[in-house]
Amino acid sequence: MGHPSLEIFAFEQRTELKLPLYLAPISAGFPSPAEDYIDKKLDLNEHLVRHPAATFFVRVTGDSMRDANVAPGDILVVDRAVAAKDGHIVIAALDGELTVKRLRCQDGRLSLVPENPDYAAVEVSPEASFEVWGVVTYIIHKA
Repeated sequence: MGHPSLEIFAFEQRTELKLPLYLAPISAGFPSPAEDYIDKKLDLNEHLVRHPAATFFVRVTGDSMRDANVAPGDILVVDRAVAAKDGHIVIAALDGELTVKRLRCQDGRLSLVPENPDYAAVEVSPEASFEVWGVVTYIIHKA
């Protein structure tokens, strides 16, 4: 089916880590001293993980979701507590195989749609073993 492989990680909150959050606009031109603009601290656990008991991470391989900015090596934050809806990017198990795709629900039919024209959408048949494992809430990748 051309699905990317997924490496799964559990969420484990060990400590609170608050990092500086600059609320002032940042110019893409010449840098300016920003130390005076720190307004509060941002805890990435709190910001990225809404439901700790229902959250896990996966590392992506493959390029079937490249046009949705999901690239090989990216880490996806996945929340099982979010109800999957049409248009969401989801982690799904289809006939025992995990994949990341955009969920489409049209005319009572489900399909898993890649975001790369080199791959075909997969319609989920009523006979298929299918389960949405969770909704992708954040994509983490290197700049």
